[in-house]
Amino acid sequence: MKQYDAIIIGSGQAGAPLAKKLAEAGKKTLIVEKRFYGGTCINDGCTPTKTMVASARVAYLAGKCNEMGVAIKGYKVDMRQVKKHKDDIVLKSRNGSLKAAEETKNLDVLFGDATFTGIKTISVKPNKKGKAQEFKADLIFINTGAKTIIPGDIEGLDDIDYLTSTTILDLEKVPGHLLIIGGNYIGLEFGQMFRRFGSKVTILEKSARLLSREDEDVSEEITNILQQEGINVYTNAKTTKFKQKLSSKITATVMVDGKEQKIKCTHVLIAIGRSPQTDTLGLDKTGVKMDEKGNIIVNTKLQTNVKGIYALGDVKGGPAFTHISYNDYTIVYRNLIEKQNLSTRNRPVPYCMFTDPELGRIGISETEAQKQGLNYKVAKLPMAHVARAIETGDTRGFMKAVVDPKTKKILGAAVIGTEGGEIMTVLQMAMEGGITYDRIRYCVFAHPTYSESLNNLFMRLED
Repeated sequence: MKQYDAIIIGSGQAGAPLAKKLAEAGKKTLIVEKRFYGGTCINDGCTPTKTMVASARVAYLAGKCNEMGVAIKGYKVDMRQVKKHKDDIVLKSRNGSLKAAEETKNLDVLFGDATFTGIKTISVKPNKKGKAQEFKADLIFINTGAKTIIPGDIEGLDDIDYLTSTTILDLEKVPGHLLIIGGNYIGLEFGQMFRRFGSKVTILEKSARLLSREDEDVSEEITNILQQEGINVYTNAKTTKFKQKLSSKITATVMVDGKEQKIKCTHVLIAIGRSPQTDTLGLDKTGVKMDEKGNIIVNTKLQTNVKGIYALGDVKGGPAFTHISYNDYTIVYRNLIEKQNLSTRNRPVPYCMFTDPELGRIGISETEAQKQGLNYKVAKLPMAHVARAIETGDTRGFMKAVVDPKTKKILGAAVIGTEGGEIMTVLQMAMEGGITYDRIRYCVFAHPTYSESLNNLFMRLED
């Protein structure tokens, strides 16, 4: 059995930088990765999907160019080239991250499947030929991420070659008709993307509306945007059965508002959510506790119930975002090595859905303000009143902020629009710095920018 100072299981956006930092701090460190170095973000998440979203936007703009006075006789989507472009960027990121790790003194990289066999002891079955090896460390960090939830109550699902958010990235032909089960962030991004590539797209959402966690006006605006692009959206929809004929056509039986419908498609994407990858870790062997969903339970310092064992990123539940995973790493590292006293308590959770236009979100929503019984006001500005949006030819969406009328602090914001995530980030910086909306109202911003219209957004509030 080989002894290390620290073992990291999973090379995601918390595990990979933490491994380097611990090694550079003088700790003999082992990082174990069962698949591709860099985790979901680099290989199956942010990097590949946002690259493909960019390709889809070029296709969309090509179809709209005549409105802007630029005549293009025609264009076609080469799905193989789209995939190659995506693969090239993914490989560059993956290989760069791996090379940096392999060149780090005190850091060993091992590819294999890790399982706990005892207290702070793991066994790793290598991906290549060879016997399983055992390792032990006083510090262990679990960063194994999450995987697609596959529903178990749909008859015939196992009989079709359904897609996940990982396998859909490898398509080399545009689907004829893509049926998406799930109307949240992942499903909507893929739905708009493949509609722009040329697929017929149908989205099925079991809730009463898309993006059920967002405010109703946000949900309605995003739904309208998708429908305007020709995407079929069904809410209150439950898929009960799939049947596939030799012709490769798939027939889905769906209950919509309690009435049965048959939908024929060529491809099915399962996008109902993700669950933590803990089922093969053998956490019971080391005494680490999980909740009923398999999430590792941690405190605000990301410590499990076992001293010296930490969980970071999606595997612990909570907001499943790359930037949260990375922030987990910075908290743990600074506490351990720099002897700080940081925690996850009250940290901001910004996020962005990369449909086009984007949805950027920070802080509490109007719905949450209502539930909390807060005294609040809402400022709202359609993008049709934003000069930059008018000039660039895309006035879809709106800016919306929830504020405290007494303190004049910004409590939260939602921005649907081109560069919505960047506009939201301006508001987040204001929230972090305690800059009140009455100051932003008269702030001098460069003209014409999207953020300049934050002046007009807060002009809509009566003090």
